[in-house]
Amino acid sequence: MTVEENLRVGAYTLPHTGELSSKYEKIYNYFSPLKYLRGKIAGYLSGGEQQMLAIGRALMTTPTLLIVDEASLGLAPLLTREIF
Repeated sequence: MTVEENLRVGAYTLPHTGELSSKYEKIYNYFSPLKYLRGKIAGYLSGGEQQMLAIGRALMTTPTLLIVDEASLGLAPLLTREIF
């Protein structure tokens, strides 16, 4: 699946309203590299990009609280700063 398809899966349980495009933009603002990787197969992303995508997919549901275990495990310091 592509990056955009993964994000769409994250919003699967939400009612179909016009807010979906604004949710995409919100995630792309948080994690700007994902915006340029929309059509890329997620399995070919780097470890840091995959972490960003996983967190972005979770944020698509607009959670009140998001608990993440070891979000920076094995990532370069620059990517760790970007994720946090």
